[in-house]
Amino acid sequence: MNKFDRRGHQPAAFASLPADIAAELPELPHRVMAVADAPSIAPRAPLTQREVRTILMSLLLTMFLAALDQTIVATALPTIGRQFQDVSSLSWVITAYLLASTAVAPVFGTLSDIYGRRVMIIVSLSLFVAGSVLCALAANMPILILARGLQGLGGGGIMPVVQTVISDVVSPRERGQYQAYFSAVWMIAGLSGPVLGGIFADHLHWSMIFWINVPLALAALALLLPKMGKIPVYHRLRKVDWLGGVLLMASAVAFMLVLTWGGNRYQWLSPAILAMVGAGVALALAFVWQAGRTDEPFLPLSLIGGSVVPYGLVTSGCALGAMIGLTVHLPLYYEVVYHLSASEAGLGLIPLAAISTLGAATAGRTMARVKHYKRVAIAGAIIATLAGAVMTLTTLPLWLLLVLLSVFGVGLGTVFPITVVALQNAVPRSQVGTITGAMNFFRAMMSSFTVAVFSAILLMALGSDISLAGEHQGFVGSISAGDMVMAFRYVYAAATIMLAIAAVCMIAMEERPLAGPATRAPVEMAE
Repeated sequence: MNKFDRRGHQPAAFASLPADIAAELPELPHRVMAVADAPSIAPRAPLTQREVRTILMSLLLTMFLAALDQTIVATALPTIGRQFQDVSSLSWVITAYLLASTAVAPVFGTLSDIYGRRVMIIVSLSLFVAGSVLCALAANMPILILARGLQGLGGGGIMPVVQTVISDVVSPRERGQYQAYFSAVWMIAGLSGPVLGGIFADHLHWSMIFWINVPLALAALALLLPKMGKIPVYHRLRKVDWLGGVLLMASAVAFMLVLTWGGNRYQWLSPAILAMVGAGVALALAFVWQAGRTDEPFLPLSLIGGSVVPYGLVTSGCALGAMIGLTVHLPLYYEVVYHLSASEAGLGLIPLAAISTLGAATAGRTMARVKHYKRVAIAGAIIATLAGAVMTLTTLPLWLLLVLLSVFGVGLGTVFPITVVALQNAVPRSQVGTITGAMNFFRAMMSSFTVAVFSAILLMALGSDISLAGEHQGFVGSISAGDMVMAFRYVYAAATIMLAIAAVCMIAMEERPLAGPATRAPVEMAE
């Protein structure tokens, strides 16, 4: 029986369908048009277990590339600065990548909904490889910085496109298990990146940190592209609102510069920072105006409303922001309070970064088996909040602090897969890439904001210029352990407040049914 009347309306008989299916019925004509327009990428047969495994491995490798390049460069920066005899511009090697990758995340997500996942994964990986080659061949610091920006364009596109491809292959109920794998990839990249960067810089050549991306990217493409033809097609060709996309990227760059330079290169109330804040606000308002006047906005404002998306974005952003903020600042705390070396302080981050993957895996498996999947994330956020409160109110021996950080990390980890799946489950399939890109954008902005806020807290509490990323060794001895303990209580309190906000938003977020039976294997969902 036809599911639509002659005017394209849904009959009353279908009003009782689950929310996620009913929301996608209006999109069916567009999907049919998309498949008709692109027969070469339409699925011809169900995906086998081997094909799903191959797609998963290629996506994990692709994600690892983008995650690794956010950490592998840091330990090689002194060597790069000595070769180019330019230390003052070293921070831009990191900043250029972060600015570019943050700004383009929503752009690639939206474009994948318009032109398809295959095209955008090729474009993002090509930009990433081209940027890596140019970085390795750079003859001076300005060229290296520009090449890092190009590499960031590709890296920022990889994240949302990879997560969107998974949403095309696996049902929402089973998708959380795969998100746990991606959390593990982030953890491995975060821990191995600095080590590999140091090995390459000390024993080979710093350019190897970029050359290694080429064979890995080619291997990922070789694994993925032959299987892309069988992945279901959900994109819809439409007019691209390029002006809206440019305004969104420009406002993101302005705010990222404020968060990067504020309190570091410039005072927070300096004319330069205030001017960039004004520019960012003006560009953001122009983006909103453009989105309201065009028929096909780049990022529909209605998409980020409702009873799921805004709560999911805030929950995910607060959780990741608290985690990144503590990861950046805890080494300083370890060195001053517990007198650990830099390498030992790095190992002290394992309970926070690595153990969070256990929480993600638990949440993913729970999501596939229970109806009220949101409860595990609520419990995890509350547990993390309580652990943060204990760290705020008490001074702990090192072993007990590591235990509490492990509990904190497990609680945090439960939030990530559930928010990703809930956000993707709340929008039509033709807009999954758009919401995934918006989620990555909001996470990156919240992470940068949290790092800036935690740095400002330490600056006010200690009255010292707190440098980060391994640049603080020169003044560690001038700060007493007691002062650092008191200062970090404010940092822990800020992280606790962010986790409390995440818990409240997770409670308030609507729990919509997830498509897909809980008893079948993930590979069968693709069939």
